[in-house]
Amino acid sequence: MNTDPIADFLTRIRNACFAKHKLLKIPSSKLKKELSKILLENGYILDYKLEKKDKEIIKIALKYFKNNSVIQRLIRISKPGLRKYTKYKNIPRVLNGLGIAIISTSYGIITDKQAIKKRLGGEILCYVY
Repeated sequence: MNTDPIADFLTRIRNACFAKHKLLKIPSSKLKKELSKILLENGYILDYKLEKKDKEIIKIALKYFKNNSVIQRLIRISKPGLRKYTKYKNIPRVLNGLGIAIISTSYGIITDKQAIKKRLGGEILCYVY
């Protein structure tokens, strides 16, 4: 049992990027599928695929540019011991707009730009840049 699946997901990606792995396997959940989808839509990973054997697994193809990972930093903001919530007017800009903040709202998990456009606040899960 894992107490913080988001931190585990981010740490696995971070470690795979440092080790320059091309492919990463992560145990699946709805939350991890949504996070993978957001990373794909914003160009941080090449692709992800669901594989079902004994347990469902997410295979993530990491993206590199000139032998460096496209993902430079993954920072977990809201933690189980200290949740961070924000209104849409106070959503922080990550790296002056070059990075993304992933936010959990009442309408699902979305990026900071989508949250501002839809005027939704929520829990700030992580920053990616």
